[in-house]
Amino acid sequence: MESLLLADLVSDLPPAVRLQRLVSSLRTHFGCGAVALLKLEEDSLRPLAVDGLVRETLGRRFVVGQHPRLATILSRRDITAFDHDSTLPDPYDGLLDTRVGEPLPVHDCMGTSLHVEGQTWGALTFDALQTGTFTEAARDDLRRLTLLVEAAVRVTRLEQDLHALRLSRGGERADAQGASADEAEIVGHSEVIQRLLHEMQVVADSELSVLLLGETGVGKELFARHLHRHSRRAAQPLVHVNCAALPESLAESELFGHVKGAFSGATTDRPGRFEAADGGTLFLDEVGELPLTVQAKLLRALQNGEIQRLGADQPRRVDVRVIAATNRTLRDSVRDGAFRADLYHRLSVYPVPIPPLRERGSDVLLLAGRFLELNRARLGLRSLRLSPEAEDALCRYPWPGNVRELEHVISRAALKAVSRGAARTDIVSLPADLLDLDDVTTPAATPETCGTTSGAILPSMREAIDATQRRLVRAALDACAGNWADAARRLDVDPSNLHKLARRLGLK
Repeated sequence: MESLLLADLVSDLPPAVRLQRLVSSLRTHFGCGAVALLKLEEDSLRPLAVDGLVRETLGRRFVVGQHPRLATILSRRDITAFDHDSTLPDPYDGLLDTRVGEPLPVHDCMGTSLHVEGQTWGALTFDALQTGTFTEAARDDLRRLTLLVEAAVRVTRLEQDLHALRLSRGGERADAQGASADEAEIVGHSEVIQRLLHEMQVVADSELSVLLLGETGVGKELFARHLHRHSRRAAQPLVHVNCAALPESLAESELFGHVKGAFSGATTDRPGRFEAADGGTLFLDEVGELPLTVQAKLLRALQNGEIQRLGADQPRRVDVRVIAATNRTLRDSVRDGAFRADLYHRLSVYPVPIPPLRERGSDVLLLAGRFLELNRARLGLRSLRLSPEAEDALCRYPWPGNVRELEHVISRAALKAVSRGAARTDIVSLPADLLDLDDVTTPAATPETCGTTSGAILPSMREAIDATQRRLVRAALDACAGNWADAARRLDVDPSNLHKLARRLGLK
């Protein structure tokens, strides 16, 4: 075991791959049902890699104060073991991939806190369905291996620090901890999102104006915050302006401020949003809604770094980086005369399209996991998860309202489940009908799986093969009551190959 971990430490592997190989090797070594590596972020533990748990687990955030087993593990430097008769609730109830939606039966559990540079970094947890798995010898084994696990964490952290230093072009913004906090906010492992985050990391360090483009509900504000946190202005304010909510009569005053007596009701001098953002970032959300009369003054502010309060005689200098966002096609607005062409070109120095949820593949399940955990805590439930049918429905739905719609769908379904008599002490599994999704078979939801990122109406050959394999594996698991070894025999494949295939297809 040690040789495998050491080999990965010195190998040039992406951090996510190294950590996933780590938990998979640990699960095999200890012969248990599930292993999870979790990073402590403020008051929550975020899963970075799991083996033996359903995919949606990666999107969850486990608030330490709500999970006594995790809190106990974090409070100690040594190995913590919970006997099979422990009455403490298990955070992974209903999430084991071989017993989806079922409470964990009598089982053994152990874990250890992880430390980096003297600070608590996170935790490593193990669950075994067979009692007596975690003997004293196994605990001693984990004590020895913990040093290598912490070494893997340090290597991953050093690689992230080095990456941040390279991007900062000289080290002006090597804030790895800030980056980690932001990555925890934007949930997504799909290739399209990882590509976007890499691109935004690069542009964040520049002073270019950025125009975020995307449909309603894709999370443009979240990405604007990501850009600000990774910029050289991160220590300065980020001021958010919803341009669609500004009445035309007050828009100029809100943005640039006014002096006393500038208009009826202006009883004192008042700075605008540009002055509030001086030295930092101004986020103009729904910038396409700004009236033409204000657009000319906004252009001047962007060109010269000068603003003039309403009613004032002299301009003021401001140092503001502008990030704008819109769900409109501004080129069409320019053509129709509703938006100034010169302002459009000034704002769109670096346009960034945010992909809709239907093009983000299995991210829908990670995001669902995040919202499930939030609602579980909000409603005081023991466990809240999706049925397999509900997962399929989420994957097939086209999500016209994107991430915001997904959040509302999960919250509404959880409330319905409780209102229909679901006990807070049970594992609440949300069926597909509670989601109230219309037209889940529409082609735009493509390609009937969460394992792809293509938005095309016709699936590629690879996508079609993946979809068929996914159906076969699920059917075999259903026929074998979730037993992977029996399912492998039924499908006439090697069990280890079946596990690898399931991970690639997003079933594990």
